[in-house]
Amino acid sequence: MQFITIWAALAAVALSAAVNPPSTPDEDNNTTQLPLIIWHGLGDDFERDGMKEVALLAESVNPGTYVHIIRLADTGSGDRQATFFGNVTEQIETVCQQLAAEPILSSAPAVNALGFSQGGQFLRGYIERCNNPPVRNLVTFGSQHNGISEFQSCSLGDWLCNGAETLLRSGRWTDFAQSRVVPAQYFRDPTELDLYLEKSNFLADINNERELKNVTYKKHLQSLNMFAMFMFDEDTVAVPKESALFAEVNATDGTVTPLQERQIYKEDWLGLKKLDEQGKLHFKSAPGQHMQLTDVLLKKTFKEYFGPMLEEGESTSIPRLVAQPGY
Repeated sequence: MQFITIWAALAAVALSAAVNPPSTPDEDNNTTQLPLIIWHGLGDDFERDGMKEVALLAESVNPGTYVHIIRLADTGSGDRQATFFGNVTEQIETVCQQLAAEPILSSAPAVNALGFSQGGQFLRGYIERCNNPPVRNLVTFGSQHNGISEFQSCSLGDWLCNGAETLLRSGRWTDFAQSRVVPAQYFRDPTELDLYLEKSNFLADINNERELKNVTYKKHLQSLNMFAMFMFDEDTVAVPKESALFAEVNATDGTVTPLQERQIYKEDWLGLKKLDEQGKLHFKSAPGQHMQLTDVLLKKTFKEYFGPMLEEGESTSIPRLVAQPGY
């Protein structure tokens, strides 16, 4: 599996702003700048310079933004290892506890959320399973919302990636892989749907694909103010790339079935249809390979989705973004 980290993608971004706690609501315009939580992707960690640069960029675009980068260990090496090995269900439970215990996050009326690659579907799992503090706007880049159906080759010398790849290829539906190997828990090959529905530890559950539907998942997800999904046009790392938009790809002929033509949408298993009908579900594209992000794209995204919100007493029933200058 050849994984491109956000650190590598943003190494050239130079920023001078600092991350500060959320500012006091401005008495003149009565707005609130919400905190931002970020979940990085496979092979990355919370200590990388790229993650710190993203946090600084978020604050520079929307001053007063408090940024919390999710971590699953106290060290960067441990956090990176957790992106390859671990039980995703247990990891999300840990994150639920982590965010609820963070005073700045728990005292805010809501938070915004940004997911890179696998961090996107994990954040969606957080929203569906606990959502405390509640997420207002969710943005995901290159995330595998409908899973992956292929495994890419690892770089030479990356023993964590190579170890995960070996387990993925040799027994992805074993109890061991489904409880220990992170990418196996969002593997979804349309030609193996029976095994997937029976064995999947994570994705089949949060996608509400089994016969018994979890109404809480739907309730939580359709409470979002905005859900924006970005697909990278030339992505060959996350296969199929269309998974980033909840689409399904026929492995035989390459036919793409968009979300709106799938049962998960038509029967509204997750509330995505309702979000779409309300104009809250956004399908976006980004140029380049997997996680080849630029500060230009991120700035535009931060302005559009993570700007200040009106305070409750002044907002409509659907919270709306305060108008931002055009980018």
